Amino acid sequence: MKKKVILLALMGGLVTACSTNTDSPAQAFKGQSAKQIYTAGEQALAKKSYKKAIKNFEGLDALYPFSEYEQQAQLELIYAYYEDEDYASSAAAAERYIKLYPRSKNVDYAYFMKGMAHYQTNRGFASKYFNLDLAQRDLTNAQQAFNDFGTLIRFFPDSPYNKNARARMINLRNLMALHEVEVANYYMRHDAYLAAVNRANYVLKHYQTSPAVIPALGVLVKAYRKLGLDDMADQTLTIFKYNYPNSELYKQLAGKR
Repeated sequence: MKKKVILLALMGGLVTACSTNTDSPAQAFKGQSAKQIYTAGEQALAKKSYKKAIKNFEGLDALYPFSEYEQQAQLELIYAYYEDEDYASSAAAAERYIKLYPRSKNVDYAYFMKGMAHYQTNRGFASKYFNLDLAQRDLTNAQQAFNDFGTLIRFFPDSPYNKNARARMINLRNLMALHEVEVANYYMRHDAYLAAVNRANYVLKHYQTSPAVIPALGVLVKAYRKLGLDDMADQTLTIFKYNYPNSELYKQLAGKR
């Protein structure tokens, strides 16, 4: 019985500790004006104290949702989340800004940051710190980032963020093409040669300017050989030679004819 009492006491202490560390905005910013909360958030952002900035901008939103600082604070919040590596919250905040202020002069920034948040989410912790091949991972967020940047460019052709967005779209496009090649190679390893042919042809059709075209051609040649379609393999080698005569992969495959 005593053990139960001690355990309950410890749990009670833990709950009390948690409750005092999670003050509500009304408690955290008691007596402060919207300007004071916003200014402190700006100062925290300048000092790269992102968590403090987030707390202030969230508090401003909760306490003074119609203040003159609210709209700018929402923009700052997108950035603060992003720099704090909370990419899901950054993307959500950007989407919220787009819905609340669709005609804002800064809405293109929200579209751009939404794309950046998904772009960074795709990289993830493992690939960022352990240099894992992104092409081997699920690319749902990469596709979302590609769509976000495409929407920015389509809706705001004169946005200063477009150059950056276009460069990232090229990177993402190449990444998605390489992912298709990885899938084709997976099928090759499991003797699913027709599936490998379909994936490789998809790369040739949809990612013609990507570097992934070279390994995709290689997959086609090897898959056709495995399927006993030597004429198709030879035709693919001819195309390979015409477009990439100096490719090491082409030379390797041509030497095995």
